Amino acid sequence: MKRKSIKTIFTLMLMSSMLIAGCGGGNNNAADNTGNNTGTNQEGNNAAEDTSPITFSFFGADASPNWNNMQDDVGKVITEKTGVTINAEFDVGSGGGEDKIALMAASGDVPDMIFAKGSLGNLVDAGLIVDMTELIDKYAPNLKKIYGDNMNRLKYSSEDEAIYALPTNSQVDQQSFDATGGFEIQHRVLKELGYPEVKTLADYEKVLKDYVALYPETDGQPTIPLSLNADDWKIMITVTNPAFQATGAPDDGEYYVNPETYEAQLHYKRPEEKEYFRWLNNMYAQGLLDKDTFVQKDDQYKAKVASGRVLGLISQEWEYQDGENALKAAGKDDYTYAHFPVTLSEEYQDHSFQATGIDGYGISITTACKDPVRAIKWLDWMTSEEAQVLKNWGIEGTHYTVNADGKREFLPEVLEKKTKDFNNFTKETGIEQYAIFGQRYGDGVKDSTGNYYTTRFPEQIVAEYSAAEKESLAAYNATTWKDLFPAEDAFPVKEWGALYNMPVPTDGQYQVIYKKTQDIIRKRIPEAVLSKPADFDKVYDAFIAELNKAGAEDMEKEYTELVKKRVSLWTGKEL
Repeated sequence: MKRKSIKTIFTLMLMSSMLIAGCGGGNNNAADNTGNNTGTNQEGNNAAEDTSPITFSFFGADASPNWNNMQDDVGKVITEKTGVTINAEFDVGSGGGEDKIALMAASGDVPDMIFAKGSLGNLVDAGLIVDMTELIDKYAPNLKKIYGDNMNRLKYSSEDEAIYALPTNSQVDQQSFDATGGFEIQHRVLKELGYPEVKTLADYEKVLKDYVALYPETDGQPTIPLSLNADDWKIMITVTNPAFQATGAPDDGEYYVNPETYEAQLHYKRPEEKEYFRWLNNMYAQGLLDKDTFVQKDDQYKAKVASGRVLGLISQEWEYQDGENALKAAGKDDYTYAHFPVTLSEEYQDHSFQATGIDGYGISITTACKDPVRAIKWLDWMTSEEAQVLKNWGIEGTHYTVNADGKREFLPEVLEKKTKDFNNFTKETGIEQYAIFGQRYGDGVKDSTGNYYTTRFPEQIVAEYSAAEKESLAAYNATTWKDLFPAEDAFPVKEWGALYNMPVPTDGQYQVIYKKTQDIIRKRIPEAVLSKPADFDKVYDAFIAELNKAGAEDMEKEYTELVKKRVSLWTGKEL
C-alpha cells in the first residue's frame, strides 16, 4: 500500500509540474541523436533546452576510487553541455552498497538518482523509486531508440510492469572482442614453460605446480601459485562462480536453471560442481592455494597481486585490476595475466560469452529527485551519440584525433598513459568514468561516422596489449584472448536474461531462507576446501543437506516460478 500511494502522489506532482512548466524543458527530436541543445515542446515551438546549473545527488553501490567530482576533462564538458553536476557518493567497501541502501529504504532518505545493483527491490518496495515509463516516452528519444524492441525487458516484473531502472551496465548489441575473465596465469610463467596447453583444471594445476617448483620465491618473497579473494560478496566472483564456469553452466547468480524446464536449483547441488570444489580442496592440500584465501581482506589480496608473486588467479579483470594496474605502472608487464577458458574436463564448454540480451543493474530516479524531467533528459543526453563518444574516447584534439581515413585514434601519449597508468588516466581524463550514467551501445557497434562507439574493438584492443601479452597470444595462435573461448554464437541468448538482476521478494520467507543459505554457503564452502581430502565428501554432502534443511528446496520452487514468469513476460510464452 505504501508503494502504491507514494507512486500515485508522485505521478500527480509530476503532471502538475508539467502543466506549470508548460513542458518548457523541450523534447528532443527522435531523429536527432547527436545531443544538440535544441528541442520541441508540446505546442510544436522550438525551445532551447534548459542548461542552467543544477546538481543532482547520486549514490553508486559499487566503489569508484577514480571519481574526481566531475573535475576531469570529460566531466567538465558534460557540465558545460548540460548544466548538470553530479554530487556522487559511492560504496567504499566491498559490500555492494547493501547496508547503505537498507538504511535508505528504512529512512526514506534517498539521493536524486541511484545505481542500486541488487538492492533495488528494497527501494521499490519502500515506494522510493520513480516509474520512468512516462518520462522515457515523453522526454527520452535517445533511450527509446537504443532500446527499440527491447523496452519490454525493462519492465520490473509481471505483477509490476513499471520501469524502475535503466540497465546501464548492460550494453546494447554487445559483441565482445576480448576476454577479461576466466583462469589467469602470468605471462612470465607461460614463457618459462614454453607456452603449455591450458584447457583443463589438470593443465592449469600443472602449470602452477611446475613453475613454483622452479621459482619458489619472487623478488625475495614466497611465490604464491594461486590466490582467491573471498572477502564478503567477492567470494562469489573468485571462489564460487568459477564452479559453474568450469563445468559448462552459464552465470545465473546463485542458481542453475534447466534450459528445457526452467527449473532452478542452487548451483552447488550439481554433482560436477562438487568435483570442482574437490579440485580446490586438492590444491589447498598440496600448498598450491594461498593459505590466506579465506581470511585475507580485499586490499591485502590486491597488494599480493601488485607484488607480482601471485602466479594464478581465477577471476574477472575488473576484480583484480587495481593490482594489475600497479604492475603495469611499474613496468612489470610480464607479471600481468593471460586468460584461459579452463574446464573440469574437455567435455565441458565455458559459457562466459553466452548472451543475456538487454538486462542488468542500472540507474534509477528516486521520488526525492528535485526535477525528474530534467534528470531523464540528462540521462537521455548521456545516451546520445555525442555523449557516448565523449564518455568512451574523450575530447577530439585533446585525447583522440581523426586520421585521414576518418578513423578515431587516441593520441600516442594518451594511449601510453591509458595502458601504463590507467587509474590516473581515468581520474584525469574521465574517460570510462561515466558508463553507468545513460544507456550505451556495446563493443562492435558503429556510430554515424562509421567509427566504433567503444574502444574495445580488435585493432584498439591489440594496440593496448603489452609486448608480453602479444607474445603470449602469438604462442597460442590468437589475436585476442576471446579467440581462446567459445563464441557467442555457440549458445542461444538466455530467455531469462541476467538472473542476478531479477526482482525477488524483499521480505517474507524467501529472504529468510536465502539469508540462511548464503550464511551456510559462505561458511561451508571454505570448510570443504580447507578440509582433509579424506573428509571432503562428508563435509560437502553435509553442506548440501544443511542447505535443504534450511529450506532451499522451497526457495528453489519459488525462484523457478519467478523465472517462468519473467520468460513469459519477455517472450510471450505461456508456461
